[in-house]
Amino acid sequence: MATAVAASPAQSRKTETYTDTKRRDDVRGLNIAAARAVADAVRTSLGPRGMDKMISSGEQEVIITNDGATILSRMSLLQPAARMLAELSRSQDAAAGDGTTTVVVLAGSLLRRAQSLLSAGAHPTAAADALHRLATRAVEVLHAMAIPIELSDRDSLVKSASTALNSKVVSQYSSLLSPLAVDAALSVVDPAHPDLLDLRDIRVVKKLGGTVDDTELIRGLIFDKKASHAAGGPTRVENAKIAVIQFQVSPPKTDIEQSVIVSDYAQMDRILREERNYILGMVKKIKASGCNVLLIQKSILRDAVTDLSLHYLAKAKILVVKDVERDEIEFITKTLNCLPIANIEHFREDKLGYADLVEEVSVGESKIVKIMGIKDMGRTATVLVRGSNQLVIDEAERSLHDALCVIRCLVNKRFLIAGGGAPEIEMSMQLAAWAKELQGMESYCIKEFAEALENAGINVRKGQITNILEENVVQPLLVSTSAITLACECVRMILKIDDIVTVR
Repeated sequence: MATAVAASPAQSRKTETYTDTKRRDDVRGLNIAAARAVADAVRTSLGPRGMDKMISSGEQEVIITNDGATILSRMSLLQPAARMLAELSRSQDAAAGDGTTTVVVLAGSLLRRAQSLLSAGAHPTAAADALHRLATRAVEVLHAMAIPIELSDRDSLVKSASTALNSKVVSQYSSLLSPLAVDAALSVVDPAHPDLLDLRDIRVVKKLGGTVDDTELIRGLIFDKKASHAAGGPTRVENAKIAVIQFQVSPPKTDIEQSVIVSDYAQMDRILREERNYILGMVKKIKASGCNVLLIQKSILRDAVTDLSLHYLAKAKILVVKDVERDEIEFITKTLNCLPIANIEHFREDKLGYADLVEEVSVGESKIVKIMGIKDMGRTATVLVRGSNQLVIDEAERSLHDALCVIRCLVNKRFLIAGGGAPEIEMSMQLAAWAKELQGMESYCIKEFAEALENAGINVRKGQITNILEENVVQPLLVSTSAITLACECVRMILKIDDIVTVR
């Protein structure tokens, strides 16, 4: 009996161990605080009454926007968890194209509730597992309230594009930009692949001057440069036969850097005569094919054209547009339904594109080249964006991109849901009711996270609760499902981090 009593204090000393978890809690708290700070920075730019941010860089560059992805991509974030939220916004931009602010604000709200759960003694893994189940259930709730649509329902597409534009700087032009975005998107959808919309087939050309009201959809091609006037060449060609060339109409050069010293005038005249004959031979081959419009790719090796070659091309009545960027060649050839020509020996009529009219027109204080009436035009579209200053033009382009992304979401997944915070309120109510059916810590965690989805839930323009569908505020299902899934995944990752290891 005495032996048992003596053993008791020794046994208690073995079991009473103290583990210092303060550092882990501090690291987790620091991560949550940093991520919430990022969410709070963009929170005020959410919704139709959201404010804009002016971003000023050290290079005197100024951007005015309320697009979450743009704001976060320009912020210099040092804390790793804060950078995770910036990457979260980029992920939402890649997946849906819209909701880049929503996803960050949603993650910040979930982190705030997670912090209160951890303070109450919940284990981070239990909270993370509950969040995974909540995301799965939330997506089911969203699917249950979705409204199926068809691409032939143009009004619904315009409404969803308008919702994306209502919170932008150019919201007053949504009645112009929304139908324009819908028409541009539908014009490039291939009937053979009805669930695929490639936004690279829609080219946006920005031109200073006028107002956003002057923005238009062009059924053809636009070049943000004037035709070459060096030798008095034509600026308007009807019944155009267009060639896209990737070689230089200029005298050849050696492959290595070297100098050739010519001391005899007769030899110099011979070199110049050979250069003229070389260029003249190229121009004759171009003219023989029937080509009367020449689009020349920008060259980095040597001049793509010289004054002499421009002179001969002007004599041949060939309109020349030079310095076409390399990354535009694929779009141009797809639009013109022609083939790029890499060598003068391959210059044949079957590689040309055809159009009714190619002309140089004045836009504002500068000039552009328009190609209209393209025969057998590829499934592409060009949008000419106008604005009174560069900041407005840039924001109009970003807003138009968001509207096009909304249409892309509806092409990929043809379901609409109500906007204006209505889906979040519905998810919050149903998840809170579901939490009551569960037991233990999971029930408590899901109830807490369900409250994170609550918002004001009112019509901010009328100051009262209304049926948001009657207000024509709708958004694609894909935007909301992507936002809730990505936000939960990011928060789970932050919760499961207990230390930061710096490696030098």
